[in-house]
Amino acid sequence: MRGAYIFENLAYLELRYTPYLRTPDHLEQAERIEAMHTIVEVVGKAAQLGDCPIVTSQILCMHSRLPSAVNQAIVEVAAAHPEYVCAVDVAGGDVHYRDRLDEFARLYELARSHGLKTTGHLYETTDGCYPELLPYLMRIGHGIQIPLRYPELLPAVAARRQCLEVCPTTYLKTGTLDDLRELKVVFDRCFEAGVDIAICTDNAGLHNVRLPFEYENLLTYDIIDFRQLQACQEAAFRHAFAWPHDQRPESLLTDILQPEASSALSV
Repeated sequence: MRGAYIFENLAYLELRYTPYLRTPDHLEQAERIEAMHTIVEVVGKAAQLGDCPIVTSQILCMHSRLPSAVNQAIVEVAAAHPEYVCAVDVAGGDVHYRDRLDEFARLYELARSHGLKTTGHLYETTDGCYPELLPYLMRIGHGIQIPLRYPELLPAVAARRQCLEVCPTTYLKTGTLDDLRELKVVFDRCFEAGVDIAICTDNAGLHNVRLPFEYENLLTYDIIDFRQLQACQEAAFRHAFAWPHDQRPESLLTDILQPEASSALSV
């Protein structure tokens, strides 16, 4: 986090993970569910760095390979710790969502009833396209197949004011795309339809890429221009789940050349 603040000029960071998978696997399920509270608290306290004023929060992920009772417990743990957790997600292989759509819809409704924000890994791959879940989401994790293969959905995405979380390097690492330039269609169609995009790192440590380099690659390959980059940065702050929304992103972006100003966001 210090590196993100000092070297990457980040102002906001979301820590996204499945807490159940961070508990000791030799414990019984009920014990692991209870241990999730401790995991969230430990992560939350560790993320509070007084010398680096970077806003952080956690997104707890349900998982397509976990039992329904565990996924519901993840939502309830998230709701129990509003000081540390801002949202819930669903992760795991998206092909495994198919037979559990009603379950995840119910759990998203539960999360919203607790005042939690919602996002979900959807439309990253051609196997993970489930329009049934879209109405429950405030942001769409990846979502690149919507503009690529289902552009007819873009007006509804725009009307719901949803934002796509686009992670460029991920799609090359996973083989979802063969060439980064394929993302130009994603950005062009979303801008035309009025759909916001936040440029994200997804897993910076695993992919060995940081947010400024994602920006640089998109600009170098003429996928977006500088004005569109600024629009994506503004959208990122606007859709950040735990960002203090009384702070206008435009004021941050005008300070981008000042060394004391942090003007980027990563999720």
